[in-house]
Amino acid sequence: MTQRLKQLYFESIAPTLLNTSEYCNTHQVPRLKKIVINCGIGEASQNAKCLESTLEELSLIAGQKAVVRKARKAIAGFKIREGVPVGACVTLRGDAMYAFLDRLINLALPRIRDFQGLNPQSFDSYGNFHLGLQEQLVFPELDFDKIERVRGMDVCVVTTAKSKSEALVLLKALGMPFQGASAL
Repeated sequence: MTQRLKQLYFESIAPTLLNTSEYCNTHQVPRLKKIVINCGIGEASQNAKCLESTLEELSLIAGQKAVVRKARKAIAGFKIREGVPVGACVTLRGDAMYAFLDRLINLALPRIRDFQGLNPQSFDSYGNFHLGLQEQLVFPELDFDKIERVRGMDVCVVTTAKSKSEALVLLKALGMPFQGASAL
């Protein structure tokens, strides 16, 4: 089954971008490459149950198994030794990526309290969009009663766009709710 956003992109967004821009062929049109979801777990070195619950929650949100990230080097100030779990990560590609983005845009972002839209300045110089969520409870997959601790996460939408403006046009066409109509 083809995802709704994927079908929308290939049937209407990509041809529109190809006709309205200076792209010579369809391979130059910006598209989504992957979505990376990161969640830092500072107390995972002392509490193994915390790590397990975070991995389970992230797997429910993403729809695929989360991977444990370990510290690469020791940092005494943070009481971290090399090889200690410090976070969880999921990389989504293909249909899973489009399914997650659809749920993020249509279900999770509208559930954020006092949501005014996404910041259009949150692009890096390579055309990738970064978004920080303060709590995992905005996703309807999670049961509020089973959450032991509220955690934030970072979502990075990686595109093939060559600039910030190309990526902004692509994500606006996919339905991302940005603040105002201001361009970069």
